Formats: sequence, structure tokens, C-alpha cells
Amino acid sequence: MSATAGHAESNPATRLGLQPGQVVQELGYDDDCDQDLRESIEELTGAELADEDYDDVPDAVLLWFREDDGDLTDALVDATSVVENGAPILLLTPKTGRAGYVEPSDIGEAATTAGLAQTSSFNAAKDWSGSRLVTPKAARTGKR
Repeated sequence: MSATAGHAESNPATRLGLQPGQVVQELGYDDDCDQDLRESIEELTGAELADEDYDDVPDAVLLWFREDDGDLTDALVDATSVVENGAPILLLTPKTGRAGYVEPSDIGEAATTAGLAQTSSFNAAKDWSGSRLVTPKAARTGKR
């Protein structure tokens, strides 16, 4: 099955800014994660999502996070430690009214504390909202 330009545009993963050939490491996976979105990422990139044990440097991190998952700042700092400067952290949180919902102000505060800038927000899936976060390229000199 070949991917046409029209099909690529309808792939939900295109909203995440991912490209074919990229390695995406998935953190925070659980049974409530959106399987269609996960499959669309794999279809777009041409590779399976790397799990938490991946020991190379991914091109992006897909972080599923719910209110009860612990400290969001810590999760974001952990995510930034595995990617190169400037690589995106794609934070997915349950939408308003869903179990595990995270307030946008909490996301903003945690991102700032973790040294990340939010570049966009998007509708990731039926039950998930997304935030594209990046480490400013000049901010973390000396890392990797």
C-alpha cells in the first residue's frame, strides 16, 4: 500500500510535525493511549515506536501523561534528557472532562520549569490533547 499525498495529510501523526524516517520514543504508555494515533505515527515514520528502554537518541519523544502519573516537571526533564537540543517533546494529556485531565496552566508551568518552550497545541486524538514542546537549542549547551 503506497502512501499518497492525500493520505499523508489525513494521517493524524502529521499534526505532530513528524517526518518519515524519524525515531520516536514513547514514554508513559498505558492501556488508555490512543492506538490509532500510535499506529499513524508508526505508519508515517516507517518504524515502530521505541519503548522506554531505547538506548539511542530519538528524534522526538511522545510522552503520554495523566494527572496521577506523578510530577509533570520531572517527566518532562526525563524526556529532555534523551533527545538532542531542539528535538520535540510531544506531550499528550487527556482532554477536558476526561480522567487524568491536566490543567493547561500546569503544563505551561512544568514546561517552563523544565526549560522547554511550548510551540503549539493540537487535537491529538479523540480523548487526548497535545502540546509540542522544544528545548531551546542554545539553552542546553554541554548536554550530549
